[in-house]
Amino acid sequence: MVNIAVVEDNDREREILTEYLKRFSPQFAIEVFSSAVIFLTDYTPKYDIVFMDIDMPCIDGMSAAAKMRKLDDRTCLIFVTNLAKYAIKGYEVQAFDFMVKPLTYANFAMKLTRALNHLQAKTEREILVKSGVNTARIAVGNIKYVEIRAHKITYHLVDRDVISYGTLKDAETLIGDRLFVRCNTCFLVNLRFVDAINDNCAVIGEERLLISYPRRVEFKKALTDYLCGEK
Repeated sequence: MVNIAVVEDNDREREILTEYLKRFSPQFAIEVFSSAVIFLTDYTPKYDIVFMDIDMPCIDGMSAAAKMRKLDDRTCLIFVTNLAKYAIKGYEVQAFDFMVKPLTYANFAMKLTRALNHLQAKTEREILVKSGVNTARIAVGNIKYVEIRAHKITYHLVDRDVISYGTLKDAETLIGDRLFVRCNTCFLVNLRFVDAINDNCAVIGEERLLISYPRRVEFKKALTDYLCGEK
């Protein structure tokens, strides 16, 4: 089942998009939103594809996409707009494609097919993390390490941090990847990002995470196995 959101303030344009989606496949799970404000309220990162108009009141499509990306960097975003001159700005919010109004079914079907092929090609596993009142979708491969301090869990990602609450064991279970190894009681490290071990610290970019004495043998063995190809 492919989950699709349509965010469009114009009633007729919203109907056309919905009609085209149903014509393409009756199996799609479609949700429609008449404004970006409604779409972003209690946003849950469950959509595979989001069709977003740009010219909307209160919050325009570009601003809405930027807010969405703070919680969801994985959904396939397609702008549907008559403001083609702003298309280049879409790359700032990782837009997959653009459709210029007025829509034709042939063009719509071609671009939707591309988006579906893109989704099918993605094999990277994702997790959903409760962060305050929101839920963030995270690609496991983008997590450098997880840190816990007084029950506050911070997922340190390539491009941002996501904060949640619980235990390191909770995070370990949720991630479910054997290349994530504890270096001490505070850090769960993704071995893919370890550049070196210096002075009993795991070096990740400019950061140094202490490897506690009881975990040094196990951590170094796990890293050696990974580097030698036992993945």
